[in-house]
Amino acid sequence: MTAGAQPAPDPLQQRYEREIAACNSGDRPAPAREACIRAAGTALDRARGGPPAEVPRPSADGRATIVTPPGGTPPSSGSDAVTSGDGRATIVLPADRSPPQR
Repeated sequence: MTAGAQPAPDPLQQRYEREIAACNSGDRPAPAREACIRAAGTALDRARGGPPAEVPRPSADGRATIVTPPGGTPPSSGSDAVTSGDGRATIVLPADRSPPQR
C-alpha cells in the first residue's frame, strides 16, 4: 500500500452504516429506532462471527471484576468516585464532570 492510500472499504461496515442511517431517518418512534439499531449491530456481529469476546480483569484495588472488550481500557478505579454527603453511597462521576462542591 502506498503512502496516503486508503484501505478498501469494509462491505459489512458499509451495510451496517446504511442500516443505522435508515434507523435514524426520523420516521420511527424511539423504541422502534432503538430496536432497529440493536438489530443492525446484531447482524454485523453475526456477519463477523459473533460479538467481541469480553475480557474480565480485576480492578486496581482488587475489589471488583471489570468486563471490557479486548483492547478496551477499564474505567479508572476510585479517582472518579466520591462518597455522598450522608456517607451511604458512592457516586461514580462521568468522565467529563467534576465532583459536586460541598
